[in-house]
Amino acid sequence: MSGDRRWRPAPLLVGAALAAAGAVGAAGAAGAADLSEAARQVEQAERAFARSMAERNFIAFRGWLAADAVFFGSREVQRGRDAVAATWRPFFDGAVAPFSWQPDQLEVLADASLALTSGPVRNPQGKLIGRFNSIWRQESPGVWRVVFDKGSPPSAAELLAEPPLPP
Repeated sequence: MSGDRRWRPAPLLVGAALAAAGAVGAAGAAGAADLSEAARQVEQAERAFARSMAERNFIAFRGWLAADAVFFGSREVQRGRDAVAATWRPFFDGAVAPFSWQPDQLEVLADASLALTSGPVRNPQGKLIGRFNSIWRQESPGVWRVVFDKGSPPSAAELLAEPPLPP
């Protein structure tokens, strides 16, 4: 075998490469678990945000807004928690919420810093009237707040797929 000049990796080099590959694989698995946890946190936050409207809890609603939140209204853009809260305050008047929402789409960035939620908006009778689109920012570990929000009309496909409301 002394005449065999083919390159062979040294056992130490092979061991180091295998250990590095294992670490990358473990990091990837940990990253997936972290994204799963972030998605769970954002979904819970979005549902609690929606519940604040249903329960007529303006203080809780305001607490979900980032200090620098930007909400797109039908006529103008509100910038900052105070402006958004002032614009949304009238929606909390009365015993029944004028609309409700629930997420049906959720995506989290790979670094878990931002997330998108989107879903149907319904009137008090349950009729589909729009779609919300919110961007959430993780402000500290496990603490998510809405930083952008913009509604849109329901798509034609969503309206066609909507079951008829009972009379």
